[in-house]
Amino acid sequence: MPGQKSNHKKRKTPAKAKSAGRPIWKGTINFGLVNIPVALYSAEADGSLDFDLLDRRDFSRVRYRRVNEKTGREVPWDEIVKGYEYKKGQYVALTDDDFLKANVEATQSIDILDFVDAADISPIYFDKPYYLVPLKNGQRAYALLREVMKRTAKVGIARVVIRSRQHLAALLADGPVLILNLLRFSHELRDPSALDVPEAKSAAGSNQELKMAEQLVETMAGKWNPEKYRDEYHQDLLRMIDKKIKSGQTKAIEPAEAVRKPKPQGKVVDIMHLLRQSMDHVNKKHEPSRSRKAS
Repeated sequence: MPGQKSNHKKRKTPAKAKSAGRPIWKGTINFGLVNIPVALYSAEADGSLDFDLLDRRDFSRVRYRRVNEKTGREVPWDEIVKGYEYKKGQYVALTDDDFLKANVEATQSIDILDFVDAADISPIYFDKPYYLVPLKNGQRAYALLREVMKRTAKVGIARVVIRSRQHLAALLADGPVLILNLLRFSHELRDPSALDVPEAKSAAGSNQELKMAEQLVETMAGKWNPEKYRDEYHQDLLRMIDKKIKSGQTKAIEPAEAVRKPKPQGKVVDIMHLLRQSMDHVNKKHEPSRSRKAS
């Protein structure tokens, strides 16, 4: 159909093979009186599958439109402006220049406020990663900051403005790269005190159960290797899509089957029995590699 994208999306090129793309932001890292010119790049690669919404009657694309709520007419992008509602139905128009003029220094700098131990930051605060790349004349200072952060095992806590919003951020050294990971403010997180979770150590089980659980963790322990893990659901979806294409069933819409739900766990669970079974399962998985080493 003219103008309609194929429903079968191409597999994404691995992130390492792609170019860095365009920087999102250019400015400086302010480290005391040292200013390091840098460019900010997204560290995320979109690995999701793209699906279009279709009218099941003729498989035409269903599109979203930007519509003027008074006239009902579509509004082109070049006629759209940002506005802040200061009274009901009353707006102040803001341009990109207005966002910069509000605080020019804040929109062009990563201001390090403190250095803290990396272990002190709970994972719940981390939100979105970016790569920082030194610009001209910033290479030496960039390398200096990166190496001193590695030596001290510290993380820089900073303020930064990205796309008209100020963020709290953590500056980390990761191999040869400095990473800026946006953080959530404490007020953006819900208080977990109302959650029903066990507190006392006694609720964690007997000493025998703890020792067996520790043994299971040690048996499963290994070095962190992110390349080892794959989005299996993504791969399964692609296989199903390929199967539909090869069988010529691209427009077949089958009724949904009843989803099997897990059975409710109402009975008392013998944790020691499950731990022993888990140990046996893990040991069996490791047997082939052990036998190869022995040979």
